Amino acid sequence: MIELWGTMAVLTLIAAAIPFWPLLRRRSAQREAVPAQDRQHQNIEIFRERLAELEQERRAGTLDDASFEVLKTELERNLLIDAETPVAPLQRLPLSGAQLTSIVLLALLIPVAAFGLYSYLGRSADLAMALNPPPPPATLEEAVAQLEQELERNPNNAEGWYLLGTTYMGQERYPEGLAAFKRVAELLPQGAPQYAGVQGQIAQAMYFAANGKMNDEIRAQIDHTLTIDPQEIAALGLLGIDAYESGRYPDAMLYWNKALVGASGEAAQSLKAGIEQARQQALAAGQTLPDLPQPVVAAIDLRVSLAPELQAKASPEQTVFVFARPVGQRMPLAAVRLKVSELPKQIRLDDSQAMMAGRGLSSVSEVEIGALISQSGAAGAQPGDLTGTQSPVPVSGNDQVLELVIDRVVE
Repeated sequence: MIELWGTMAVLTLIAAAIPFWPLLRRRSAQREAVPAQDRQHQNIEIFRERLAELEQERRAGTLDDASFEVLKTELERNLLIDAETPVAPLQRLPLSGAQLTSIVLLALLIPVAAFGLYSYLGRSADLAMALNPPPPPATLEEAVAQLEQELERNPNNAEGWYLLGTTYMGQERYPEGLAAFKRVAELLPQGAPQYAGVQGQIAQAMYFAANGKMNDEIRAQIDHTLTIDPQEIAALGLLGIDAYESGRYPDAMLYWNKALVGASGEAAQSLKAGIEQARQQALAAGQTLPDLPQPVVAAIDLRVSLAPELQAKASPEQTVFVFARPVGQRMPLAAVRLKVSELPKQIRLDDSQAMMAGRGLSSVSEVEIGALISQSGAAGAQPGDLTGTQSPVPVSGNDQVLELVIDRVVE
């Protein structure tokens, strides 16, 4: 930071000196004009000295009269030419007090205006933080405080608000978590893939803020969420909890089984455990078990290979990204990383490889599948990378293994 301010100070001094430059130039010009004022007097003295030398040579006999007259005439002619050349009179223009005051004020105005504009338009605070980053938080409370400060500086950071809301929920600060999720919903466009999930988080925060009691406002929020995405996990989970707490165990099983379609990882395990517990409670209460539809398995089996004509363009250690994404979109729903040395290889893409909770293959009906051999190791396609795609491909009902061939060079 000291180096930055030192450099800025030097540049500011240079800028402040610029208004004095014309004044210095005029003083220099006046000093140089003084010798030109006396040039005619010097020429006369030179003429006299040269004429005296010619007369001395004539008396000594080294110069005859004819040559003397020729040289004397030449000296007189040169003297006349110099005498006829006009010499501009030297004008010493005095510098008035008003002019000097204007120059000084202009020189002072430059650094004041520069630092003022930098303070208003610059990012000195961000630069200071980048050069002197704060120490990493030692506790969760410190991390939350830092995130809150960051969101005060950048209130349009939707990801930051979502992280803060999730943290609040983990700390059982449900009203604050609700406010954070509502802020995320304000920032996200309604067509964003995460929008329905955020609405589900709002419903969940409302439920816990009401001490786990369902009310009309929460039901309206759940209905709104399921209108956007009928498979939204949090909303269906809340309906299942409410049914279970009310002793309607078959309904709880139906809600949780429907949510299981888009769930993966720990969420899927929790739903399965809840369904089994509700089944046991329904049997104990003598309730009729529902005929649960088996969740449709969203999975694509494919064999990835490299075209023979491109074998020489790839090395064994290069990374291969295999992915499935919604048709016409760029964000993958599922992805697997391989090495060129593993090709050809048969793999399965399913919800277990989801890039985002609730946004797996089961969230769409068809996808584009592709494979990319990256020269740089980055997932984004760059010129010179090798790729191959197929589209559209249904996410369920695929009984055969699809052939995905990497057969072209990215331009």
